[in-house]
Amino acid sequence: MFDKLRAQFSNFYDRVTKTELQGKDLDKVLDEFQLSLVENDVAVSVADYVATELKEKLKDVQIARFSDPRGRVKAILSEVLLSVLDRAGRLDIFELVEAKKKAGEPAIIVFVGINGTGKTTSIAKLAHILQRKGRTCILAASDTYRSGSIEQLEEHARRIGVRLIKHQYGADPAAVAFDAVNYARAHGINAVLIDTAGRMQTNQNLLEEMRKIVRVTKPDLTILVVDALTGNDAVEQGKVFSQAVKIDGIILAKLDADVKGGNAISLSYIMGRPVTLVGTGQGYDDLEPFQPQTIVRNLVGGD
Repeated sequence: MFDKLRAQFSNFYDRVTKTELQGKDLDKVLDEFQLSLVENDVAVSVADYVATELKEKLKDVQIARFSDPRGRVKAILSEVLLSVLDRAGRLDIFELVEAKKKAGEPAIIVFVGINGTGKTTSIAKLAHILQRKGRTCILAASDTYRSGSIEQLEEHARRIGVRLIKHQYGADPAAVAFDAVNYARAHGINAVLIDTAGRMQTNQNLLEEMRKIVRVTKPDLTILVVDALTGNDAVEQGKVFSQAVKIDGIILAKLDADVKGGNAISLSYIMGRPVTLVGTGQGYDDLEPFQPQTIVRNLVGGD
């Protein structure tokens, strides 16, 4: 995971610590480092911020004075990256479910994102983990457009042992979601997880259906699911969905297969919304809380 970006960081440490870089020499190294970030899917504005912060923090540091100059540069880069990842704050879905349970209400969560991002699988993973934590949930098959979408979610529901609320293909997606919410309230279910059609960003009709689902169900959270492997297109998807509905958080799927790592750095900074969970494998247990410190350690290296 993140092999390419981690290699660029290692090269950056070497170049900075082998000589006391100042002035134009430091500017050249930082310019090249900024380009390497962009090449590894870090958004341009984020790469610019990282390079500017590094320049400010490194210019007054006499690297040669430290017994471990490489460690000193790592610490500075770690500080900058954490400031990027922490910019949007934190969001804990499990805390929300607990709070709603105490209030005697189901947590209503709508999931949006284009086809192929891992949205439906992420929903199933979250339902499985909630059950493992002793919480009840139901799934709503509000993708009534894509052939096979209802069967896909139905199979996940069967495997993990949760109830699925569904209508026929072509039915009103908002009606499916509404029925699921009502069922949850009537039966004391802790969480309603609503799958929606994989909206292509340019399909205004489907975007309007998504708005209708949000209006009808009044969700506690609307979560955007993006594929870590899609590069900067994930950032563009985030912008479009944010214009259609209020996005509260992000699930970054397939993070375990991402050799670059730029999306993990860029998304929350650009969207102003936190990454809450990350997909780390194919199993139902492979959905983990997003932990900035762990991401930074993986990228920068060290403890």
